[in-house]
Amino acid sequence: QMQLVESGGGQVQAGGSLRLSCAASGRTFSDYHIAWFRQAPGKEREFVALITRNGFNTYYADSVKGRFAISRDNAKNTVDLQMNSLKPEDTAVYYCAATITMLQRAMRRETSYDSWGQGTQVTVSS
Repeated sequence: QMQLVESGGGQVQAGGSLRLSCAASGRTFSDYHIAWFRQAPGKEREFVALITRNGFNTYYADSVKGRFAISRDNAKNTVDLQMNSLKPEDTAVYYCAATITMLQRAMRRETSYDSWGQGTQVTVSS
């Protein structure tokens, strides 16, 4: 499995921005597709965004499309999530996850990923 560590969470007012980072180690990073998920209190964990192993393709949940941007640097073994125009409903623990195989129809399922970080808290106040 790959080891993943998230950073960059914090508290921000509605309309503000945060940039999350996911640092990976333990495997060949460029072999893995990387996704961000989030889990709000009392809710199930949900898919946020994914970037393919070569960085050529990105996918987003409808709720964040146009506000969030996922990117990766395979030389640094990192994936970032730039979050703009944040809303209170974006408040959650954000996790990065990795998979070496990915079917587009399955990318939103937690079970498609075999490595997870510990999460970083994002709180957006109104």
